[in-house]
Amino acid sequence: MYIVMLGAPGTGKGTVGGLLSKELNIPHISSGEIFRNYIKKHNKLGKEIESYITEGKLVPDELAIQLIEKRLEEPDTKNGAILDGFPRTENQAIVLNKFLEEKGKRINIAVDLSLPDKEIIDRIVKRRTCPNTECREIYNIDFKPPKVDGICDKCGTKLIQRIDDNEETVKQRLETYHTISEGLIKYYKKQDILYTVKLNNKSDLTTLDIVEDIKEYLNKN
Repeated sequence: MYIVMLGAPGTGKGTVGGLLSKELNIPHISSGEIFRNYIKKHNKLGKEIESYITEGKLVPDELAIQLIEKRLEEPDTKNGAILDGFPRTENQAIVLNKFLEEKGKRINIAVDLSLPDKEIIDRIVKRRTCPNTECREIYNIDFKPPKVDGICDKCGTKLIQRIDDNEETVKQRLETYHTISEGLIKYYKKQDILYTVKLNNKSDLTTLDIVEDIKEYLNKN
């Protein structure tokens, strides 16, 4: 079972993907997490990746593909994976399909989480993240605040605001996303595996509701 999580930054791909991972017992692979881990190493590759992310730009296809394919070769992905943040371009999607086909596998569903830009910006600038790699819980100071200000409920680690979670960078990221996403969405729609979820910050639709809807879709297909 291979699932692709689509959607602009801040739409909740990581949260939905993480819950799906537990429900389906397959790994949740976040391209952003992979990139940040390389940045922490402070090597040449990490500095190159950081230069793209801090400017709100996409990591080039060749580099992103290389790192994701390397991750998909690891043993825990033998029964599938949930890909969050990859592919981001039609070219990446085509290469991913070819990579999986060579292994006799395929993408089962591409979930597109859709949220208005204004609400995305509001979500991201108020987002706080647990930096503990074993946790990575995400909060929002408005609608999902931690019980103790600035402290993760789950592991007690001090929360951070990611360096790219500022309005200027988010607007750049959204502009980039909209420029390239149209072809990617059409690509998966043409394959009849696109599942779109319309969101808004005032909706009563919970993460669990979204996950249950996705599971129901998978059971029918």
